[in-house]
Amino acid sequence: LLTSFYYIGLLFGSKLGYHLIKSVGHIRAFSASTAVVTACVASHGISDNIYIWLVLRLVVGLGMMCNYMVLESWLNEQAAPEQRGRVFSFYMLTSYLGMVVGQFALSQFPQLGYAPLFLICIALSFGIVPISITRRIHPKPLKPLQVSLWGYFKRVPQSLTAVCFAGIINGSFYGLAPTFASQAGLNAKEIAMYMSVTIVAGLLAQWPMGLLSDRIRRSILLRTNALIIGVVSLALFFLPTQAPLSYWLTFMFGLFAFTLYPLSSALANSRVDDEHRVGVSSSLLVAFGAGASVGSASIAQVMTYFGPHALYASFALLTVVMYLLLTYINARQKAEQPEPSDYIAATSDITSSPLAATLDPRIEDKTAQEQMLVVDEDVDSASVYEEEHSDQPLHDKQTDKVDQI
Repeated sequence: LLTSFYYIGLLFGSKLGYHLIKSVGHIRAFSASTAVVTACVASHGISDNIYIWLVLRLVVGLGMMCNYMVLESWLNEQAAPEQRGRVFSFYMLTSYLGMVVGQFALSQFPQLGYAPLFLICIALSFGIVPISITRRIHPKPLKPLQVSLWGYFKRVPQSLTAVCFAGIINGSFYGLAPTFASQAGLNAKEIAMYMSVTIVAGLLAQWPMGLLSDRIRRSILLRTNALIIGVVSLALFFLPTQAPLSYWLTFMFGLFAFTLYPLSSALANSRVDDEHRVGVSSSLLVAFGAGASVGSASIAQVMTYFGPHALYASFALLTVVMYLLLTYINARQKAEQPEPSDYIAATSDITSSPLAATLDPRIEDKTAQEQMLVVDEDVDSASVYEEEHSDQPLHDKQTDKVDQI
């Protein structure tokens, strides 16, 4: 439930983030949301009431999505058109490395206590500093992204179906795999290694899977991934959980589970026009988040009744259903042409907002900017710009005016 409430917060945080940035600007929005997240993390040490923790996790999800929106809108505006591909790749790489470092950091605290909470609060507090003291020009106000899941489902049903299953599997893995490993007898350092090996496998698989997706139909690759994940999950279910066997198996799991999302994105983007790519990317993220929030809670209940190994039994069953659904949908669609897909690496979890789609190098710069900027008549861009620059020192404002002259 804790994991599910976090994903629910992420799911609805984009709406809150848009209104917050529109009202007070990027710097204040980032500072406020980070402060709230820090307070919520620290509040975990005050009470062990599960209902309070659920609310805290929900608020943390809301705050983190606001932060993602600030960062991604800033990156999109500051990156030159010819640099957006490198910026996007570096952003994804940083997200992967952050997840790996986080796992190893937590392994240094084998006993539950306040120390991990303090470490997270320190990291969040340091994160406010660069944006709070920046002298860069603030990004322009945001345009709300219009996401029509049903409209895009009729256009790219295979992609949205696959990414929903990816959300269930990947979200459940991040939330429940540490519990599985702990109950299977692994200690804190072994659990960190178990998680890190899986995440690194996902990172290493991005480039080879991208090459394959340019040569083999993405619909075939998605079904193949589902079958391999099912076989590996059955092995993890039946075989003993001990190093190094479990490390090799979870490495294989990461190779194919963590490439479901980028494969789905590549398939979807090969079927839509450039002007719809931001919208379809946002729809994929919403479907992933919905799957992650529902799947984590459901599989957690299954593990409660049938034991920790039910995690991978559930994954095996899900991949069978996924394979059958994708086969049925593919049979009803016109045969797909194996054209280049411009496969783009993506993280295996929600570590970005819908605005990350505007950084996608497959999207023309003009289209990305049109999707980002406010066009509503009720928003006075000039007043928002002046309001945001009220954080800037007086002598800096005067310098800006001289530069403009």
